[in-house]
Amino acid sequence: MKNFFENVLWNSRYIVLLAVWSSIVGMLLLFILSAMDMVHLAWEFIEMVFLGVEKVHFHVTVVSHVITAVDDFLLATVLLIFALGLYELFIAKIRVAHEEENANNILMISSLDDLKDRLGKVILMILVVAFFKNVLHVTFDDPLNILYMGAGILMVSLASYFSHKAGSH
Repeated sequence: MKNFFENVLWNSRYIVLLAVWSSIVGMLLLFILSAMDMVHLAWEFIEMVFLGVEKVHFHVTVVSHVITAVDDFLLATVLLIFALGLYELFIAKIRVAHEEENANNILMISSLDDLKDRLGKVILMILVVAFFKNVLHVTFDDPLNILYMGAGILMVSLASYFSHKAGSH
């Protein structure tokens, strides 16, 4: 009875495959949707430049779409790292990744803390991108808005600095 229970407990780790596959599907969707958004934006640019279609505030639209795409690509990267990390931690080492000479260490996870650190850095980058996306819509009609933006930039810089410091030790 004890052996059966231990086997059931040990094999229950395979439920993690649901999270792995769901993360892979989410990653694919984000990559495809963001790439399609960039193609659509490029088409609008072609219409404006070569076909003479009038676009109002096109520059702001381009910057906003590009920042959104970067944000989505970063989130897709989080999902990829999360999926690979869960698989390596709970199921098995990815043999192909460990045999390849040019394998990137960011995709090889050795512990839960390692996964947390890698995800934390990418999530910090997502927050930085989201902050700068919101900065596009700040109006400078009030001196307090300028102060808030400066404080926000300082906080983002400090978070990036401390994240880099923590990663180097």
